[in-house]
Order: sequence, then C-alpha cells, then structure tokens
Amino acid sequence: MAKEEATPTYSLFLFFAFWYIGNAKYNEYNKAALDSVGGKTAGMTMTVSTMQLAVCAAYAIIMWVVRINPINLCGLQAPGKQVMPKTSTADLIKTLPVGFCSAAAHSSSVFALGGDPLFGQIVKAGEPVVSAIVNTIFYGKPPTMLKALCLPIIVGGVGFASLKKGDDGAYALKFDQTALIFGMLANGFAAFKGSENKKLMEDKDLKSRFNGVGNQFAVTEVLAFLWSLPVMFAVEGDKLSDFLNIFMTNKACMFNVTASGLAFYLYNELATMTIKTVGPVGSSVANTAKRVIVMVYMAAVTGKALTEEQKIGAGVAIGGVMLYSVIDEIFKSSDKKKSN
Repeated sequence: MAKEEATPTYSLFLFFAFWYIGNAKYNEYNKAALDSVGGKTAGMTMTVSTMQLAVCAAYAIIMWVVRINPINLCGLQAPGKQVMPKTSTADLIKTLPVGFCSAAAHSSSVFALGGDPLFGQIVKAGEPVVSAIVNTIFYGKPPTMLKALCLPIIVGGVGFASLKKGDDGAYALKFDQTALIFGMLANGFAAFKGSENKKLMEDKDLKSRFNGVGNQFAVTEVLAFLWSLPVMFAVEGDKLSDFLNIFMTNKACMFNVTASGLAFYLYNELATMTIKTVGPVGSSVANTAKRVIVMVYMAAVTGKALTEEQKIGAGVAIGGVMLYSVIDEIFKSSDKKKSN
C-alpha cells in the first residue's frame, strides 16, 4: 500500500485557519438561526438542531453520490475521493451508540449556546472533567494522577466564571441555567461519544470497511440526524409547522439554519484532519487557541462583553484544559531526558 503523503505546511496552516473560522461562523450562524425563530424561549431549539443535522446528512449523501470530497480545497489541494463505505447492517448497528451520542451532544450544545453563547463556551471548556468521570465509572479508565490534579483547576475556572460581584461588593452565583445544564450534558455525551468511537475503531475490519475517517464522520452524522428526528417530533412536533413557515418565508432563517449545519460539518472535518496531523500536544494547543478565538469573536458579534470574572474564570479553565492535555507528555519527555 502506498505511503500516505505528508500534508504540506501551507495546507496545514490553511486547515487550521478554516477550522477556526468555521467554528466561529458556526457559533454566529447558530445564534442567528435561533434568533430568527424566536430565540431560546420559542420552543424550536431542538428543531433547529435537527435541521442542522439534516444539512450534515444531506451533504454527506451528496459527497457519496458525486464521489468527491472538496474539503482539501481549503488547503489549496485537489479534492479527495469519497466513496460510500462498504458497511453491513451489523456495522451500522454497532455505530448506533456513536450516532446517538453525537446527536445528543450536538443538540445539547445548541441549547447551551442558545442560552448564552459566551458562558456556554466556558462550560464546554470543562469537558475533560466530565470525560474523566465518565471514563472512570463506565469504562474503567481513570485519568493518570497528573491529569487528575489538573481537574480542580478546570472546575475552579468554570466556577469562578459563574460568579458576579454585586453592588455591595459581595460575590454571588449568577449564570444562565440553560447554558450550564445543557453545556454539562453536551460534555457528558461528548465523553461517551469519544469512548464509544474509540471502541468502534479498535475493530480493524470495521475500520477498513468505513474506508477513512471522512466516511466514519459522514455515517455518524447521518445516524445522528435519524436519532434526532423522533426526539424533535416528541418535544417540538407541535411547533414544526410554525418552524417550516418561518423557514420558507424568512430568508435569514433559511440561510442561517443551512449555513450553521454546513459550517458544523466542515469545521469538524477540518478539526479531524489537523489533529491527526499534529498529534495530541499540538491538538491540545490548537483546541485551546480555538476556544479563546471563538469566545472573543462571539463577544464581538453579540456585543456582550465577558465580565472580569468570566475572563479570569475562562482563562483559568482553558489553561487547565491545555495543561490536562499535555501534562503526561511533558513529564514523559522529562523522564526520557533524565534517563539519557
């Protein structure tokens, strides 16, 4: 089998740039889509989330039909091939848990970011804490002691960001409950998704039948859409006609729902491509930078500046996340130098 060619430096730089831009624009389009249907209190958030996944599923199917994936164009490279995977019914059944967790994580994120885009991002920065709990309890894979020592830093940062100083100078908890609750749910489902996806990819035969990470992600998004449909009908079915009326008559709504779905698919695909190339340490730094950039961008878009408490808390939490991601590698490198 031919050796996979290394990604040119300029292409990798562009992949990073478009990943960040795509993530920032997704947050902007997502908020605009929710605003166009009446905001977080209109009772159509699950519908917007499901329609975003519908766009993702449609995009994946179109790529399979034309057998071309244009994502490489972002790095000034020729488009790649995207042939439908040779998965069996049994393979798809095995993939259902990943699709469910992906759907739940996405919908929870939409609710969280719809509640408060800035605070929602801070809460989502606490994902490693939830992931450590999930992996310890459900998968018997606790974090290393060094990683565990980083968790209080992340929790403390998110906690401090939840504080607000009153007129009397005393601090009190003040935060958007929707952003907190659904942000934590998104973290939980993302943790399950990651672990279930890892289990899936340990099956080498199944991995070969997927024929690439792009196909794996595409299948997951199609399944996520199918999981979301019955939930949408169950919780917001009575609002579907209202949503369709707005969607068909309001060009802003149509654009933002479609654009947010497409941006979600593309930035996740770009993230996968870049993380695979730069490795765990590089990816942790990239993810940290991404979250900061998105928060600054959304503060500018919404006109809602972060409070001093949110700035400090976000900085501590995000710094804790980066430390959590690299601390084992740092000490591993240090031990190697001592042994030499």
